[in-house]
Amino acid sequence: MALPVAGVSIETTSPSIPTSVNTPSPASSPENISKDKRRQRLLCGIQHVSSSPSLSHIGRSRSSSAPYGSRTNLSCVSLAPTSSGSVTPGYFSSGHGSLSSTPGLEVPPMEGIEVPLAPRKTANVSSTALAPTTACLPADVTISRPKSRAKKCLYDFWSAMPDEVRVQVFSYLKPKELVRVSRVSREFHKFCFDGQLWTSFDASEFYSQIPAESLANIIASAGPFIKDLNLRGCLQIEHYKRAEILVTACRNLINASLEGCRNFERPTLHNLIRSNKKLTNLNLASMTAVTNSTCKIISQHCPQLETLNLSWCKHMDARGIKMIVLGCPKLKDLRAGEIKGFESIEVAKAIFKTNNLQHLVLSGCADLTDESLKTMIHGLQPEIDILTDKPIVPPRKLRHLDLSRCSQLTDRGVKALGNLVPELEGLQLNGCKELTDAALEPIIASTPRLTHLELEDLSELTNDLLSKHLAKAPCVTKLEHLSVSYCENLGDAGILPVIKNCVSLKSMDMDNTRAGDLVLTEAAAMVRSRATRTPARGNCPRVGLKLVVFDCNLITWTGIREVLSWNAEVRHASGGPPTYPTEVISLKCYFGWQQTVEQHTQRVLRGDFASAARLERKWADYMQAVEEAGAAGAGIRRRRRRAREAQLLHANEEGGAGGLGRRRARTMAASCTIM
Repeated sequence: MALPVAGVSIETTSPSIPTSVNTPSPASSPENISKDKRRQRLLCGIQHVSSSPSLSHIGRSRSSSAPYGSRTNLSCVSLAPTSSGSVTPGYFSSGHGSLSSTPGLEVPPMEGIEVPLAPRKTANVSSTALAPTTACLPADVTISRPKSRAKKCLYDFWSAMPDEVRVQVFSYLKPKELVRVSRVSREFHKFCFDGQLWTSFDASEFYSQIPAESLANIIASAGPFIKDLNLRGCLQIEHYKRAEILVTACRNLINASLEGCRNFERPTLHNLIRSNKKLTNLNLASMTAVTNSTCKIISQHCPQLETLNLSWCKHMDARGIKMIVLGCPKLKDLRAGEIKGFESIEVAKAIFKTNNLQHLVLSGCADLTDESLKTMIHGLQPEIDILTDKPIVPPRKLRHLDLSRCSQLTDRGVKALGNLVPELEGLQLNGCKELTDAALEPIIASTPRLTHLELEDLSELTNDLLSKHLAKAPCVTKLEHLSVSYCENLGDAGILPVIKNCVSLKSMDMDNTRAGDLVLTEAAAMVRSRATRTPARGNCPRVGLKLVVFDCNLITWTGIREVLSWNAEVRHASGGPPTYPTEVISLKCYFGWQQTVEQHTQRVLRGDFASAARLERKWADYMQAVEEAGAAGAGIRRRRRRAREAQLLHANEEGGAGGLGRRRARTMAASCTIM
């Protein structure tokens, strides 16, 4: 029942509403009467009405800031004025009132009313309405449930990507991987065989793992786009049908390598050369199909050729070289190892006339004579300077010259190189056994850019060539590689000045010479002086010098230990942090010692200097004990016992923690006893 209070009708609901109120009797005390009046002033005409049942199942939780502390809440407030404009008072029981924690309404006291009105009973009120959880909404407010969201379509990122980006993604795959990926779908197949991905085709890495038909199909598909082709060793191309596919497809080659493609048909090779007039680099080494007619076709159809390799082509001779040199004016690199006919003066005149060659490889050309070599450098009957007794000709542009195993060359022919090859950087004269110091002295004195010098198996060379000429030559600060192996007359007197002055040396081969321990000591000192040191503890050094000294009878284990000690040296400066080397020496020595040396080098290269120093110390103890055990005289049993103990310690150190490693190391140590 809505009770109007000052024009305001308020309906509330409560879980427990008193149905009867004790009416004060006339005999009641004045205190009881005043209490009843105060109750009437607080709440008059307020009655609880249950909330709408339709909102009881929405499940909306009550706000945490609601001011109502009990289970009842305010459901509806009506601001409509009453018809009579009077106020009907009423009151609640104070036991479980819904407004016990709510501020009361200011209602003026009503005189003459002492009996409170009974609350109105609401009909058709369900039991669930006594405990509402939400507030009643106006009837004009409609509740609409959200519609179910439609599933979003997945974004096809690959299809939306530009074709250029997709081709760039595939460009990171190798040819073997591209062939595998092409089997995923038709779209992938189209992109995998895009011409931009096959401008360079190198089959030398996987030719043995791919069937011949598949290789031919790849070349047929990508052939028009290939510019760099490497089929070195591909025996699958030997069949004439597959070779015809190669010739038909590849017409834009710039760099081509067919080295080792045996039984390649001669007409097929000629057609390939004719159809690729932009060839710049061509490698036909070891091909039986190459003849002098092939060289003629090259000279006629390859005007852009700069590099040509015809080494070990047995069915041609130097006459073909002559046609190529005269027909290809841009040729700079010519490799014709083991080609016959270089004794011809006409071929030598053609090479002299061009003067464009920078790299000339004639290794193994046994027909090359002193006269033909002089004609290549001086020309035929040049004008001679009266004062210097030297030919007046333009200097040659040669930067690398390989005359290894040209057995007919002597001092008379090799001397012609002196003062006419100022740009020479690499010279190989291995196996020219007739050469002496006189042939090399003018060359070393006039080549300030020389970095590689190979004089292997020149038994007539002496220490004076190294100590008086090479150690004082203009190229002494730039020399990086020196090979004097099997020069049996060379010893410490010649090698020591070279190692001391050639501070840029990176490798030196002096096996089967008379070099001794002083050479190794000087090499360690040279590297120590040029290499910087670092205080970084975890620094991993690099190999700065490679020495080959096996079969040198004068080198002992003490010289080897000097190199190992330098490699693992940690310097403790006073008042500063320890420093570590940044360059070490890689050593190749006797077979019995090589395993220990390699193990020591591996530890140094990974920065484990303490372990390397321990291995070097125990190996030195072992070698010293072995020497003592071999000495005659008193105490031989004691010395042999010490040798066995040192051998076990060294084997355990080198073999590691595993038992198998110990057994291998002990076997190696036993082999060292022989040395």
